[in-house]
Order: sequence, then C-alpha cells, then structure tokens
Amino acid sequence: MFKKSTYIIVIVAFISMLISCNSNTVYNQSVELPTIGWISKNAIAFEVNVADSLNNYEFGIVIRNTTTYRYSNIYLFLLTEFPNGNVSRDTIECMVANDEGKWLGKGWGDIKENNILLKSGLRFPLTGNYKFLIQQAMRVDTLKGIVDIGLYIIKEETSN
Repeated sequence: MFKKSTYIIVIVAFISMLISCNSNTVYNQSVELPTIGWISKNAIAFEVNVADSLNNYEFGIVIRNTTTYRYSNIYLFLLTEFPNGNVSRDTIECMVANDEGKWLGKGWGDIKENNILLKSGLRFPLTGNYKFLIQQAMRVDTLKGIVDIGLYIIKEETSN
C-alpha cells in the first residue's frame, strides 16, 4: 500500500503532466449522448471562437463507445459554418475496431475512447466564431453504443 507522502507525490506529478500536456489546447469539449442512442437527425453542436488564423492546428474528433457497439466504424457528417456564413459539409468514416474486431480506443472496462485526428497543419482561413455540427450518418435511425462525441483543436508547436 502507498504511504501518504508517496500518494501525494503521484497525484501532484499526474496533475502537472496534465497541465503541461494541455497548454496548447484551444478547444476540447464533449457532449454526452442519450442512453437510448444517437438519433440520426440530432446533430451535436460545437462553437469555437478562433482568434488566430496564422498558426497551424490539429483538428479532431473524440468518440467514446461501449464494447456493445455493433460496428467497427462510424460514419459522420461534419458541417462547418464559417464566421462569414459559408458552410462546408464533409462525410467522415472513423474506425473504432480493427478487422479482427479488436477495439482501437483506449480505456478500461466497457468504454473505449478514440481520439481521431482529422487534420494536422490546419489553418483557419478567418478569425471569428465557427460552428461545427456532427451528425451520425449510419444507416440506422437510432445508433446505440456511442456514449459521447467530442471535438478538439490543438495549436501545433512551431519550430524555429
């Protein structure tokens, strides 16, 4: 069993690691989905204020699924509304299990988390408020086994 001082040192080291790893995080939010499932017409909305159009960013999605999820992938629609009102729509396939059925995500128990990088070296063309809508695009009305969906944006390190 840990001594009290060892326990405190481990906690402080863990918190320090988390703080240092997230110093370039611009946005990182997740939305919990209803336990009945993700209804195909219900889009998850994320609003991000982008103040810098010069730096490069990593842009990705976080998918948390249960091990009872029936599929090895998930198709998503990503709608992006730019500050000037223009809209783009992408269809994205995200793999959550390999060909043998082994879950790709990290996690213990029956919840797996996949951090799926969609784009690195991304430069936002405009500063201002962006709205991202993520909608499930599977061929079922109610998709079961997806716990939550998230979006992250991380400022990439510049090399001098």
